[in-house]
Amino acid sequence: MATSDPIAEIIGDYRAFAAMQRDRLVARGIDIAPYPLSHLAVRVADWDLYVHQRTLLERHARANSENVWNGRPISLIVLAEPLDVLDGTPVSLIELIPPVHQRVYRMGLEHLGVVVGEDIDDFSRVHRAALTGQQFQSPSVEPCYVLFEDFTHVKFYRRSLYDGVILEGARFDGFSHVDDWVPQRLVTATGPNPPAAVTRAAAGLQDRPLGQCAGMSPDTRFGPIGQHS
Repeated sequence: MATSDPIAEIIGDYRAFAAMQRDRLVARGIDIAPYPLSHLAVRVADWDLYVHQRTLLERHARANSENVWNGRPISLIVLAEPLDVLDGTPVSLIELIPPVHQRVYRMGLEHLGVVVGEDIDDFSRVHRAALTGQQFQSPSVEPCYVLFEDFTHVKFYRRSLYDGVILEGARFDGFSHVDDWVPQRLVTATGPNPPAAVTRAAAGLQDRPLGQCAGMSPDTRFGPIGQHS
């Protein structure tokens, strides 16, 4: 008899999601088998769902460092027991992201974080044709990424997201929330089912070589500059 997985019941089938992203990368010539995983990211379509999922995930966690990024709180939730992902590769961190989203993303499981380490610069050169771009989120968090046709991603980091935010002063002492937050009630381009016109427009971002996004020339070192999530 299969045992229940409380985290999968909250965020969805994370094993299937990670396996799908791994297989998509293999088809593009990128093998992530040698690398540790940083985190799984989950996006939600409204604030109430964010609070609900945050509450449920914290029941299975030892810490949550919630801080404001790009104009709204984001939770970095450290699970009490790591998830078994991709044939035994552990993942302990869940990034839970509420609106307002900065561009079109898939709701639910949205990206997988991979830790390439100090070889990240060589990695980005070798796989330049497969990478979509790079985000400059903060001095310690600057992932390269691949954007897929369903608006999900895989992001590649020098260090794990946990280690990156620790370097910048984050603390994971119990459960911290942003006090007195009033969520923005805005209509945005992102939702569970983005409008067809928005989907067509955003599709122009997918699978472009690093440095050729947003009209940049092939000689440009980096893809589109993005802040945190």
